[in-house]
Amino acid sequence: MAHLTALPKPDRLRVLAADSTAMSTQLLVEALARDTQFQMIECPSDVAAILNLVEREKPQVVVISAKMGEDHAGGVDLLRELRAQASSPRVIMLLDSSERAAVIEAFRAGAQGVFCRTEPFRLLAKCIQCVEQGQVWASSTELQFLLEALTQPALAHLNSNGGSLLSAREIDVVRCLAEGLSNREIARRLKLTEHTVKNYLFRIFDKLGVSSRVEVVLYALRGGATHRTNASPSSGRSRPVASVPAKPGAMSVAIRKRPT
Repeated sequence: MAHLTALPKPDRLRVLAADSTAMSTQLLVEALARDTQFQMIECPSDVAAILNLVEREKPQVVVISAKMGEDHAGGVDLLRELRAQASSPRVIMLLDSSERAAVIEAFRAGAQGVFCRTEPFRLLAKCIQCVEQGQVWASSTELQFLLEALTQPALAHLNSNGGSLLSAREIDVVRCLAEGLSNREIARRLKLTEHTVKNYLFRIFDKLGVSSRVEVVLYALRGGATHRTNASPSSGRSRPVASVPAKPGAMSVAIRKRPT
């Protein structure tokens, strides 16, 4: 299948899109190609072909359907394989509906964002932009699913020896983060000083190799490491109901607001 690409430009995002069928893939690619900020890469809806094309073309963002393969159940497996590649592109998963299990499964497999087909198509371009910038794309409801899943006892932080990576107190702090508490509120609940809470956050960030409060939540859901960057926890960050971060200290989450 031919690639829908123009002459490469440094400021254009390389995006590979693959839907569940060849026809829907072509329609998706053609629709996104109308946005001049994207250099689109079209490929067959075949898992092996997608993996090979991603390895060769190295797109910055990959948009895939949750329903891939002949049985329409291979989207999550494909997502895991994409995240295991050396290039490890940022991945957005297309969902038919924002069901709790599907949302959690997508993020656990390594998605940086989920986009529901019931959403206006114009928001998909914004979703791609945010994910490419390292943000997480999820609605407030979908984010709540993730926060609730974090508090389940089955989610643990283990090191390579099978032992606990986080101390009991650090896990307490993580659970408070999952509730969206500020440093001051965490200190009040755990009967600590704000300075001590900040120290705990520094240690948690360092142990997990993450740089933001939301990444801590996603790390717990995925049970794997994320890219380490240099950042420090700030005091009094807002609860996870903010829109795309526009100033220092905002959480790296893009929460889309549904039309009313």
